[in-house]
Amino acid sequence: MSTILELEPKGIWKNFHSLTQIPRPSKKEAKVIAFMKKFGEDLGLETIVDECGNVIIRKPATPGMENRKGVVLQAHLDMVPQKNADTKHDFENDPIDTFIENGWVKAKGTTLGADNGIGAAAAMTVLEATDIAHGPVEALFTIDEETGMTGANKLQPGLLKGDILMNMDSETEGELYVGCAGGIDTIGTFSPKFENVAANMAAFRLFVKGLKGGHSGMDINLGRANANKLLNTMLLMAAEKYGLRLASIDGGSLRNAIPREAEAIVVVPVDKQDEFMRYAAEYEEIVKEEFANTEPDAAVLCEKADMPKQVIDIETQDRLFSAIARYPNGVIAMSSDFEGTTETSSNLATIKMENGKIVTAALTRSLVDASKDKLAEQIRKNLTDNGAEAYSTGDYPGWKPNVDSPILHTMKQVYKAKFGAEAKIMVVHAGLECGILGSKYPNWDMVSFGPTLVHPHSPDEALEIATVGKFWDFVVETLKNIPEKEAIA
Repeated sequence: MSTILELEPKGIWKNFHSLTQIPRPSKKEAKVIAFMKKFGEDLGLETIVDECGNVIIRKPATPGMENRKGVVLQAHLDMVPQKNADTKHDFENDPIDTFIENGWVKAKGTTLGADNGIGAAAAMTVLEATDIAHGPVEALFTIDEETGMTGANKLQPGLLKGDILMNMDSETEGELYVGCAGGIDTIGTFSPKFENVAANMAAFRLFVKGLKGGHSGMDINLGRANANKLLNTMLLMAAEKYGLRLASIDGGSLRNAIPREAEAIVVVPVDKQDEFMRYAAEYEEIVKEEFANTEPDAAVLCEKADMPKQVIDIETQDRLFSAIARYPNGVIAMSSDFEGTTETSSNLATIKMENGKIVTAALTRSLVDASKDKLAEQIRKNLTDNGAEAYSTGDYPGWKPNVDSPILHTMKQVYKAKFGAEAKIMVVHAGLECGILGSKYPNWDMVSFGPTLVHPHSPDEALEIATVGKFWDFVVETLKNIPEKEAIA
């Protein structure tokens, strides 16, 4: 197979290919919203675009299935725009360039967008199919899931008619998800003063690169390095040993991705520059040794740079380095209820110098809302203790597991009958829209599932071809077996 259009089942791969050709980074979904609206209208189906851009397409039941419970097939339209530093790609205008390698579909130097394009493609394929038995179906395509779950948050109650939500945004075939973590963003703002660079200083660019990054929910337990934390450790030690002064810093790019790259412009006294350069080389070896198993391509570069005009004041510098060093990051606690599942985590996602300010952003997740809130409070205190302004925003609820869910019971039976194996019942540390959607539609019986997808939110994102066919067959068989509506007394 040379292109994904040759893969089976052809319908779902055709629709996924169509989505790869439409630029759809979060908050820039106008093109894909217009595409999906036209898709529904061209099929002659009732198509609604709500005030915030969510697209709803309704398909009546096939003959003889009118009395089945209504199903909402749900996926999000946006994708995470991440690329390698040496890849030229404009996510607002360029299509994703896919290729096939050893049973996986990948993208050339960028995220693939299978999160959640493959779920959207499955819903599209159901909508256009003429050979699938199903009850009443609504496809709900939400926007901006990746940077704030805006579509889910702004969805109006009462707009959808279904009884069952089948979220298709999970990432391991054979697993049925019945719960997810909630999350909250915490922002810190430092307000430095700026000083002219002292005489007899040498300027350098420090660059941490080659890290794997990944989804800050799904991949946080893999022991991967955080570029912001690595760079800060280097800066903190060099400030103490060599009188380093910070001129600028820029690390990470997205709130829900483990940062792969971070850089800073610094100056050190000329008489210390040789020692500093040796230290940088030694630090790279320390990083390579510490993360030999998880980050084989890690690199720390130190190269001469043009002299900056100013550096930040030493007090703010010290407080910034101290705050970042004390920032909770990575897995904080594992679940005692679901073996091998992260319960609470935090990811220091970005450090940016903007308009004379230095702004940090972290996303904290937890299956336990109280733990999430407590960790966010700890982060805010760390920031304020070090002279920053701090606040939390974007709080969204987790999805409380319901192991007695009727649709879960149905899907377990369907999976066993279809594939001769038991589906695993899971919760996920990543954020799903189910928690928010369930608060808008408390009557919904919900489950989340999908094909196998690895390393979302990074250019290593890959979709396992063999699992897409199983996922599609599971969707079709489940729709055939949706229970009848309960009789009204």
